[in-house]
Amino acid sequence: MTTVTMTFGRWSESPPVIYLCTTPAYSRNDTSLGALEMKGHPLTGRHGLLLAAAALPCLLALSACKGNGEAQAKPGEKKEAEAVPVEVARAAHRPIAASYVGTAPLEPQGEAQVVAKTSGVALQVLVEEGQQVRAGQPLVRLDAARAALQAAQTSAQMHKLENSFARARKLAEQQLMSASDHDQIRFDLENARAANRLANLELSYATVTAPISGVIASRSIKNGNFVQINTPIFRIVDTAKLEAVLNVPERELATLKAGLPVELSVDAMPGQTFKGAVDRVAPVVDSGSGTFRVITAFNSGGLLQPGMFGRIRINYDNRANALTVPRVALLDDEGDPAVFVLRAGKVARVPVKLGYIDGAFAEVRSGLRVGDQVVTAGKSALRDGTAVQVIGAPRSTTASAPSAATQQ
Repeated sequence: MTTVTMTFGRWSESPPVIYLCTTPAYSRNDTSLGALEMKGHPLTGRHGLLLAAAALPCLLALSACKGNGEAQAKPGEKKEAEAVPVEVARAAHRPIAASYVGTAPLEPQGEAQVVAKTSGVALQVLVEEGQQVRAGQPLVRLDAARAALQAAQTSAQMHKLENSFARARKLAEQQLMSASDHDQIRFDLENARAANRLANLELSYATVTAPISGVIASRSIKNGNFVQINTPIFRIVDTAKLEAVLNVPERELATLKAGLPVELSVDAMPGQTFKGAVDRVAPVVDSGSGTFRVITAFNSGGLLQPGMFGRIRINYDNRANALTVPRVALLDDEGDPAVFVLRAGKVARVPVKLGYIDGAFAEVRSGLRVGDQVVTAGKSALRDGTAVQVIGAPRSTTASAPSAATQQ
């Protein structure tokens, strides 16, 4: 078998010279010089160019393969993974408060529907909606002509009988009148006095007054309207004290008691918090919903209004020295909380047991120690053992004031 190779030479000549080198096969026992000789045969002319063109792609392919093989990593070598940039925070002690959070509309603690106790035409409406009134203040005056005449008639009858009774008493003392006649006149006088009081009471109903202090929430009459007896004409609400009723799951029955501090926030006044307290707790759990009523009370301070929708937080426990981490550091894998902890330039996934949680911090009951650095940003690209690069200084979770939290 003969091996054929080509060597290009003398490209400056025209046409170029190509050498075809052949190496004949030889046997192990053949020691002749001809068996070991490599001869070069120059190829010129048209046949040489054709053969060179056919061989050129093969030579280029061989060169590329050689280059790729040299660029590949040597066996056993590992490419070092790039570090993932992350932000971290230190686990630290801080005060935290446990609470129950719910939402409910604000309702006035005192409210009254004002009705007419007598019928008549409204002669003068004295108040408007939104006006502050005090208990006993006149709201509207009705036509009282008939009631006034009735009161005057009964008053005259009463005075007449008072005079008759005075004469009868003198006659009875002189034994000039029988005891039965004397008693009859006294009985008639008492009836007249009662009739007069009733007439005066009916006359007083013509002026409708406020039963409680508060604000006129609604008015349903105008001057000149005829008002029927027992018709609602005003609604008054006491806005000085408001309450919100929460329907709380029965599992919280043992923790929520009257007198616990309450915080209220409303969408109408962002950034403001109003203080209150649990006013009373219903002792009965509704069997249908499994909830019980908790009534919270607040002083409006002239800012809160009935009908506002509030977010209510009832604080029922405080821990002054709880170990906490930012809530953003928590991983929740099928309900098992964990965090990534920084250790020697890499992260380790550490399961934790949580206590109280608020919107910013979580209490860690077990799994971490004070000073442990947990990943707060960049968690999505991490796995257990991933190399990381910390960006910026670790954040601190210490605070001087307790945070209100919900229990897990």
